[in-house]
Amino acid sequence: MAEAHSAVAFSFAITHDGWDVNFDREVLYLVWESGLRSWKKRLARFRNSVNNGVYPGHLQSLYFLWALLVGAHFAGFHIPFGLVQKALAFMPGTSIFWQITSCLLAALTLWLSVIFFMRYLLKILLMYKGWMYESRAPGSRISKKTLLWASVVRVLSGWNKPKLYSFQGSLPRLPLPSVKDTMRRYLQSVRPLLDDEKYERVVRLADEFERTIAVKLQRYLILKSWWSSNYVSDWWEEYVYLRGRSPLMVNSNFYGTDTLMRATSVQAARAGTLIHMCLKFRRLIDRQELEPIMLQNMVPLCSSQYERLFNTVRVPGIETDKIVHYQDSTHITVYHKGKYYKVMVYYRGRLLNPAEIQVQMQQILDDKSAPMIGEEKLAALTAGERTHWAHIRQTMFNRGNNRTSLHCIERAAFNVCLDDIEYAFDENDTSKLDDYGRVLLHGKGYDRWFDKSFNLCFSTNGLVGFNAEHTWADAPVMGHLWEQVIWSEMEYGYKEDGNAKGPVDSPPPAPTRLQWELNNEDLLKAIDISYGVAEKLLNDVDLKILMYTKYGKGFMKSCRVSPDAFIQMILQLSYYRTAGRFCLTYEASMTRLFREGRTETVRSCTNESAAWVLSMNNPNASTEERMHLFKQATDRHQLGYQDAMAGRGIDRHLFCLYVVSKYLELESPFLQEVFNEPWRLSTSQTPHGQTSLLDLKKHPKCVSAGGGFGPVADDGYGVSYIIAGENTIFFHVSSKLSCPITSSSRFVEQIQTSLQDVQTLFADFKKTSAKK
Repeated sequence: MAEAHSAVAFSFAITHDGWDVNFDREVLYLVWESGLRSWKKRLARFRNSVNNGVYPGHLQSLYFLWALLVGAHFAGFHIPFGLVQKALAFMPGTSIFWQITSCLLAALTLWLSVIFFMRYLLKILLMYKGWMYESRAPGSRISKKTLLWASVVRVLSGWNKPKLYSFQGSLPRLPLPSVKDTMRRYLQSVRPLLDDEKYERVVRLADEFERTIAVKLQRYLILKSWWSSNYVSDWWEEYVYLRGRSPLMVNSNFYGTDTLMRATSVQAARAGTLIHMCLKFRRLIDRQELEPIMLQNMVPLCSSQYERLFNTVRVPGIETDKIVHYQDSTHITVYHKGKYYKVMVYYRGRLLNPAEIQVQMQQILDDKSAPMIGEEKLAALTAGERTHWAHIRQTMFNRGNNRTSLHCIERAAFNVCLDDIEYAFDENDTSKLDDYGRVLLHGKGYDRWFDKSFNLCFSTNGLVGFNAEHTWADAPVMGHLWEQVIWSEMEYGYKEDGNAKGPVDSPPPAPTRLQWELNNEDLLKAIDISYGVAEKLLNDVDLKILMYTKYGKGFMKSCRVSPDAFIQMILQLSYYRTAGRFCLTYEASMTRLFREGRTETVRSCTNESAAWVLSMNNPNASTEERMHLFKQATDRHQLGYQDAMAGRGIDRHLFCLYVVSKYLELESPFLQEVFNEPWRLSTSQTPHGQTSLLDLKKHPKCVSAGGGFGPVADDGYGVSYIIAGENTIFFHVSSKLSCPITSSSRFVEQIQTSLQDVQTLFADFKKTSAKK
């Protein structure tokens, strides 16, 4: 127990000679530095809160206005509304000091009045979503209304550089659609999936629902939309994520991959540099120096999800989990060959540089000691059933070393996995790419701490990826971190021998092995139970990754079609050819144009997409007919995507109506019908190009292969895609091996065929048009 003895910083004892006091000055100094750092961060947060509260104004404008009023007052000019004289009436005297103080109060009153008027006006302007629906195709013109709106928005938001949370108070609330509009959109979305008889049945159920209990349910939602910042997000987090009792691994967590190029093959060096870059990104968030993402360089997105990116863990509960976010953390945890380590990444008040962190990582890699009993597969508890893990956590990790070490992992900035295997990115060997995705999605079932906000995973050859928990935020936030970290790494670089840059003047704090007390028969049995669940789940995953290089964004833009709509049509065609029918299709779209917005569903299977798919499989359909139907289908999809982003979606409204009905114990055959239909095709586009730092012309290979997730339905597919460049598209397709009617390999083959067929369709249409 040498680690326990060395951890004692202060002790005292009463002897026959009196008091005997012992203390370690070094440790006490570290405590002092930690407290000082904490107070500095509190002051910085307070200062940022003030700046955010008065944005788009600036404190300097207050000082200028104060000086102006002081000059005007003593020069004898009339101050608007007599504010100085009114303030002076409440002062204990009329000396120069109190007159200047009265000018300050008058300036503060005028300044705050103008600022809050500007903020309210900006909030009203940001409610306008007409700009989203206007065409940006070559030759199209923007309406005068939108031009005027854009001009005013730029004036109101362009006074000074915004911080990460500057626009939070100006973002509008998510609008609540009417039940009538939602019913209309819903019935349109299910029409291609149902025959006439079933469709008429659903119409009757929807009409009955709209006329009866929907009226009462909507009243409660109206009240919630007035009272809360977002009428969806808290319930979505609670009931979709936290109350789920199934394993996080495969079912909820998602993964992201490395770029097509990597600057070093030294595992410890890559780990040291990326850990450093991640912590620098955390510092940008803490100081709010990270620029908020702006659509069209003008419309801000909600930044609330960034707050829980680091120092966050999902804690299991018997009936519901909870997200716990710690304000600060000066350490990370590392897993390697079945052993856990605590690594201090701050020393004497500064962040360790990449070379110093590499030294720490190398010390871990060189440690040849064996894991403790039960330690190697301990993280399987986070991969199994949530209720089982909650019970074990409450009974077996509530005291002693188990409690201390568990809290160390949960309080860490994030978790790092130094894998002892090699995974590779090989354009010529797709099986290696598939294995790479599986390693990041689930690993061995016990070598990722799935409760943490994210795990960084490093291969023995320097390849990297991440596994992220989904509750705290959606993929675009993790994608933003990943882009900035990878680009910062490219700019920072490595030494010629592949090692990390930076001076190592003195040895950095050595990693500390976490101590466990796991030699308990019941605890070991519990770990085995969770591992059994995880092993069965991961062995059922059928994951295939397609790298398509015949064309990409460049060809889609030349077709004057939204790239996302283009890919969604490809997926509709591929699924129909694979399954012989249409299915309810889920595409995630963001609602971060609104405060605390997360996602909305775009129902990609529409009447228009179904008509086009049928034409592609009809040998008698002409090229002109197929092109006409394709244009209609992509336009309809684009409209659905715009509606979802503008708060006019279907599924989040129905979800909230369903939650209210459960609270009121009101049964609805219509809502039961809605939520019993599985999403057999669940899709998502991996965000790309969120940071302006990325320069693909300078580094064309600095693009990620994207990421993926597990299948949502037992008899369906999970498809994630990224349009990585002008001539590159990646598809991550997952399904279950146990399902006899799905096959990721077959679906990937159909995607390739569909991509080629659509390219041929455009080529034939171009030839036909040229002849005419």
